[in-house]
Amino acid sequence: MSPVLSGVLQLLALVAALALAHIPLGTYLARVYSSPRHLRVEKWIYKGIGADPDTGMRWPAYLRGVLAFSLAGVLFLYLLQRLQGVLPGSLGFASIDPDQAFNTAASFVSNTNWQSYYGEQAMGHVVQTAGLAVQNFVSAAVGTAVAVALVRGFARSRTGELGNFWSDLVRGVVRVLVPLAVVGAVILVACGVVQNFSGIHEVGQFMGGPQQWNGGAVASQEVIKELGTNGGGYFNANSAHPFENPTPFTNLFEIFLILLIPVSLTRTFGVMTGSVRQGYAILGAMAAIWVSFVALMMWTEFAHHGPALQAAGGATEGKELRFGIGGSSIFAVSTTLTSTGAVDSFHSSYTGLGGGITLLGMMLGEIAPGGVGSGLYGMLVMAVVAVFVAGLMVGRTPEYLGRKIGTREIKYAACYILITPALVLVLTAAAMALPTPGDSMTNGGAHGFSEILYAYTSAANNNGSAFAGLNADTQWFNTTLGLAMLLGRFLPMVFVLALAGSLAGQQPVPAGAGTLRTEKPLFSGLLVGAVLIITGLTYFPALALGPLAEGLA
Repeated sequence: MSPVLSGVLQLLALVAALALAHIPLGTYLARVYSSPRHLRVEKWIYKGIGADPDTGMRWPAYLRGVLAFSLAGVLFLYLLQRLQGVLPGSLGFASIDPDQAFNTAASFVSNTNWQSYYGEQAMGHVVQTAGLAVQNFVSAAVGTAVAVALVRGFARSRTGELGNFWSDLVRGVVRVLVPLAVVGAVILVACGVVQNFSGIHEVGQFMGGPQQWNGGAVASQEVIKELGTNGGGYFNANSAHPFENPTPFTNLFEIFLILLIPVSLTRTFGVMTGSVRQGYAILGAMAAIWVSFVALMMWTEFAHHGPALQAAGGATEGKELRFGIGGSSIFAVSTTLTSTGAVDSFHSSYTGLGGGITLLGMMLGEIAPGGVGSGLYGMLVMAVVAVFVAGLMVGRTPEYLGRKIGTREIKYAACYILITPALVLVLTAAAMALPTPGDSMTNGGAHGFSEILYAYTSAANNNGSAFAGLNADTQWFNTTLGLAMLLGRFLPMVFVLALAGSLAGQQPVPAGAGTLRTEKPLFSGLLVGAVLIITGLTYFPALALGPLAEGLA
């Protein structure tokens, strides 16, 4: 079988699996977040944290819950790392330095999972399981809760209440993430992913020195890192490591986990708003972008010029041969179009244009299909902008799902869109202008600039993958990337919840003859165009200095 055909068949199998899971999981998620009943274990949790799950929250109260819970997570994870040296199960590893502990705490709480350390050489079993793995669950649940709050903003009328954050958080963990993670972990263990609490073992000599490996609860962390679009690996090689991702099947299964919940949430949106066709319109826009990016990535990696690349059947540098170019390309696009950041190949070794595709995927806002929760609310914000643009074209007050999109709503949407590019471009410019950050670059020229641009794009968009070649374990990068992750995660949530509150307070208006039919393919096309145009106008100069200059050289 040719490598190209293998890649196409993997893509078709993945699409078929997602199509089978879309309706049942999406409908189940709608029931989870709409049910008035609480499970017994959920009641115990509410009692333990002192929360009343039946109290309706307006958007400021909902936001306070999000920020308070996340702040507590940052403090707990920071202290856990700082105390690692005296904790049992630390495998003899020392406590983490303050700047790196802050960076890691900000990273995992913000669902970014950027790692400026070697996982198998820095973090013991306690930090990995009680700290990082726990945040993989709850940070994903926070993103889903905010998305559900925005959906309720479209579904409800003449009320400012968006639900209860604590109820949404607990249900997301107990009823969704934990059951799916248990099933996924069993599948990964059956396929060869390790799951133990073994210590450090010497397994032989490598390049004149001893080679050591340590085990860990890898399968249980691997499944939630993908399912929750987190991305932080147990090992430095991430999903290229055979302990995390041993076979082509596990590689495809992990891609399926990455896309599963973001794709299904579009169905949840349609069910909760009373129009499943609206959900299909959003899904259609997401799918068009994702498939286009996968096709472009395969083309750049299979058909790049040069006799060496042609003799090898494509750009094989930095890719695991057990996955091939096709599987690696699908993984790279899926992880950068979501907020996952897991990698099964070396993005810095991709062709110039291939590396640019991974960058552009994050710059779109990771909305195709995006992260767990964040992908849906990001695409819905872009839908508000698309409706507004369409209204300007025909000279009519824009409406979306019976809600008028006025000056207040479009201001919230504009602020949401501008936050991340401002963080990326300002911090990249500062790093390139100051003398010290540039010393961390391994490469010069356009590729070196791409290393810096990729790092801040990954952090501010809460992706977490790295272009590699950049030594990010410095005080400058640990601090600035940590701030970018926190601001890039929680400032947009402010405007998402404010938008939800504004929409929920409106009286729905009936559709008229001039109402834009937002459930039609035409609107999906308009939405894709709005996403690409806004991103292009914002980031094209930076892309021209980095991957485009390298790819066209």
